[in-house]
Amino acid sequence: MEGEAGMATQSRKASAVDKCAHCEVETDDPGKRVRQPQKKALTNRLRRIEGQIGGVLNMIENDRYCVDILMQISAVKSALDGVAIQILSAHASGCVRKAVKEDGGDDAIEELLGVVRRMMR
Repeated sequence: MEGEAGMATQSRKASAVDKCAHCEVETDDPGKRVRQPQKKALTNRLRRIEGQIGGVLNMIENDRYCVDILMQISAVKSALDGVAIQILSAHASGCVRKAVKEDGGDDAIEELLGVVRRMMR
């Protein structure tokens, strides 16, 4: 679980290729859907986080020391924050940028700010 911090640092160094180059909303679905540019990397990270959560569960079941459990929970939260930042960055660089170029992006910017406000709580 300690290696997660190093992986998070690597993923923060996203290149222009990692940005959402084709942020097109799928029209065959009534809800909004967008192809994630780094879908494989995101799913791999989430599977590692899933494993970390399983580790926390095992720690609780095995009556591990409270502080150790809390440290692992903190690591899980940090890992999830890293995934959220990666998705947020792709959204701002792709979807929001495209909306700004096409129509000024007022709605997209307001939506983005709403997401950031909720994430900061």
